[in-house]
Amino acid sequence: MFKYSSQQNGFSAAFNILRLIFHNTVRHVRKSHGSPLIGLITNISQAIILVAVFSFMMNILGISRNSVRGDFILFIMTGIFLFLTHNKTLGDVASAESGTSPMMQHAPMNTAISITSAALSALYIQFLSVAVILTVYQLGWGGVEFQYLPGAFAMFMMAWFSGAAIGTVVLAAKPWAPEFVRVVQTLYTRANMFTSGKMFLANAMPGFMLAFFKWNPLFHTIDQARGYTFVNYNPHYSSPLYPLMFSLVFLTIGLLAEFFTRKRASASWSAR
Repeated sequence: MFKYSSQQNGFSAAFNILRLIFHNTVRHVRKSHGSPLIGLITNISQAIILVAVFSFMMNILGISRNSVRGDFILFIMTGIFLFLTHNKTLGDVASAESGTSPMMQHAPMNTAISITSAALSALYIQFLSVAVILTVYQLGWGGVEFQYLPGAFAMFMMAWFSGAAIGTVVLAAKPWAPEFVRVVQTLYTRANMFTSGKMFLANAMPGFMLAFFKWNPLFHTIDQARGYTFVNYNPHYSSPLYPLMFSLVFLTIGLLAEFFTRKRASASWSAR
């Protein structure tokens, strides 16, 4: 699988890299469960449980009456789907093979392939989960309509991309302070339960509260996704450019930091 020849031309080298990414992506998908189908069912179950729990909570608290005009379940789904995609991708990329992994001993395997494979495996599972849930909801209850589907899909991809970018920074920082970085990662993912804005509309929030949300790229992607989903909602306090710039900056920092760490990290750092 990892045969390497210095005489290969640019096309064969690119094809070999893509082949490695494909095989490593499949390995990542099968890492948690021997059967990809079980992993998909588990992810779908998590999404359905979150949708049910938040729908129940918002109905009890009366928040559903203040939500956007349209399908309330679709309102919940736009928040839950992007929230799960962002956090799952961050976790998968942050736990990808680093420079000290035994897998890196097999040329031309490298951390770029590992990071890309981890991100793509998360995207594969999340995309299939969203497609299955929306299809079942459409067949069972109907009413799944998007004002502009390409825009909503672009925000889904933005949630994935931003999660991968932040995960790259976490991956690069882990060898230096694993326990501290693990705590920071947990705090961030837990904070996303509230600061992602998946339960609220940005247009309906008071101005003093927006400062607690606007720093989060996921808040912007969810709010913009709802603007592309519902014809009666026009986002005023979020921007699609902020998560894009945020992700590009974090991805650049993460790749530079990962290169710096790979040149200096040692397997003995984690020895007990």
